[in-house]
Amino acid sequence: MLAAVLSSGLGGTSVGATRYLVGAIDPLATGAFRFGIGFVLLLPFVLLRGGPWPPRRDWVGVAGLGLLFFGLFPVLFNASLVFTTAARGALALSTLPLLTMVVGAALGVEPLTARKTTGVLIAMLGVAMALLSGLAFAPPGAWRGDLLMVGAAFCMALYSVWSRPFIRRSASISFTTMAMGVGAACLVSASWLRGGFASVAAFGLPQWSAVVYLGAFGSALTFFLWAFALERTTPTRVAISVTVNPVTAALVGAGLLDEPLRWKLVAGIVTVLVGIRIAATAGRAPAGRGPDRP
Repeated sequence: MLAAVLSSGLGGTSVGATRYLVGAIDPLATGAFRFGIGFVLLLPFVLLRGGPWPPRRDWVGVAGLGLLFFGLFPVLFNASLVFTTAARGALALSTLPLLTMVVGAALGVEPLTARKTTGVLIAMLGVAMALLSGLAFAPPGAWRGDLLMVGAAFCMALYSVWSRPFIRRSASISFTTMAMGVGAACLVSASWLRGGFASVAAFGLPQWSAVVYLGAFGSALTFFLWAFALERTTPTRVAISVTVNPVTAALVGAGLLDEPLRWKLVAGIVTVLVGIRIAATAGRAPAGRGPDRP
């Protein structure tokens, strides 16, 4: 849970960094830089560590998950921030715990419990409390960005549920590196074909700093921590940590993008933490048994 919360906190700062870049570069190219750099940073670490790679029989599944999460997800994620603010985008992304809970239950991976559902809903209420006053300051057509971000959250929910057996048969970092490499290759190719990297020639230090931050912290570290968490607890418990994401996104949006921030943020943070605590302590497995084994 701590790894998941740290991952989501870093993810929130990535929302702000992406929002900063969307006016300067094509959304596909933003994703290509983010996950291309992440892959380049993770690969040497995996090779030096010598951990097991996904077995050959899993390669098609890992590639599919890579295209879903590191290919389609960033396209929807980055495109959404063309239309909406960092805070609104992160709020739409915070539907992830609810979507993950529903997907996990529908696929028979993780049963619904009253306590877990309560924790998810309380955490989402905390997000709404934190950002409610800022939602009135939305740009025209922001609803389009909100819908695109909900689509991105659905991709992430499917990835969180489907990836766990693959992670268990290899290692979290090698699985993440392989999946990220597939998604990054797809994004780089698509962006190159449509001339998405042309605007890079006009980049200055601020833009390159945002790109490097997205690659190192918003990609390599964020998604390694996410996979690390999925290896050790249930998808919904990991997903509920994403409610931290809007809080850090709102702070970055206020500090770097002059997006409005209100005092309700503190009350929202407290409520989010309460919700995470309730969901994290829901139905703990007895000692010696996995978190979602019968």
